[in-house]
Amino acid sequence: MDSPIQTRTIMDKQAPNRSTKIINGKSSNILNWDDVRFAWAYPKYKKMLGNFWTPFEINMAQDKKQIQTLTSNEQEAFLKIIGLLALLDSIQTDYAGKVADYLTDSSLNALMIILAQQEVIHNHSYSYVLSSLVSKSKQDEVFDFWRSEPVLEKRNDFITNGYTEFVENPSVESLLKSIVYDVILEGLFFYSGFAFFYHLARNQKMVATSTMINYINRDEQIHVDLFVRIYKEVLVEYPEFDSEEMSNFVQQTFKEAAELEIEWANYIIGDKITGINIEDVEAYIKFYANVRCKQLGYERPYPEYRKNPLRWIKAYEEVDLGKSDFFEQKSRQYTKVNYTDNGFDDL
Repeated sequence: MDSPIQTRTIMDKQAPNRSTKIINGKSSNILNWDDVRFAWAYPKYKKMLGNFWTPFEINMAQDKKQIQTLTSNEQEAFLKIIGLLALLDSIQTDYAGKVADYLTDSSLNALMIILAQQEVIHNHSYSYVLSSLVSKSKQDEVFDFWRSEPVLEKRNDFITNGYTEFVENPSVESLLKSIVYDVILEGLFFYSGFAFFYHLARNQKMVATSTMINYINRDEQIHVDLFVRIYKEVLVEYPEFDSEEMSNFVQQTFKEAAELEIEWANYIIGDKITGINIEDVEAYIKFYANVRCKQLGYERPYPEYRKNPLRWIKAYEEVDLGKSDFFEQKSRQYTKVNYTDNGFDDL
């Protein structure tokens, strides 16, 4: 039988500062980083703070010049993927807040708030890119694309239905399942879109946009890890859900997600983008479905896909922007600008 979950109280004078459980526990709700339940929370907090960035830092002048040189198929993919990412990150902002309400531990609540703030920055970055490159009417069109495209509608409904079940019927089971959908959204549904932008960058196209995407990619990897940790901590406290039934749910849900992502990739990339092989993209999606399932602690849904077929993409996914001399690499061009000029004085 499923277990209901209770929202965190604003303040509990009788409870300790250190929470007694991750959910359905007791806590004063006073945050003292030297007195929290999970030792990994503070290092995660420092990492998330250290990754702080804003879209204003990216000079879009060169992309402004280049966008008109893209093929019509590249331009369409560029704009439609931006529109898709904007929708997904909008959903994430709200979902993070909903999850935070049920986390007894005040440190995890703090991490959720930072995560939500980062999703707001991601959404701002999409607006920033579009406002830098296209007219306001085209920007509005891109942000409304999700309303009328059937391929996107299926993907969006897949995620939102999983989230809605948790929001409307909060329980241990619905929380766990919603986290599976979260890992799919942040750890799988973004990735064919990211691959497209990185493909442009390795061909010296739209480098500033791909730099923005790399910042977002870096954040999303941290978000996935955070939700995976929460998922596993909940299973420790509620081991009855660490079951064959849940394992089957996770694997089947990832298979469905991968097929939806492959359908989208064929629609938006297919054979229309020179230099990127759709079969490799499909294998890349299945590979990442395996990666995320393993992170959650389950067997791979596609056991034959053990290697990343897009080997070149590792140069973009695994770069530490805070420590490496990343922006001096030949494949990127980057200049910090002030908060008002957006680089257009260089045009």
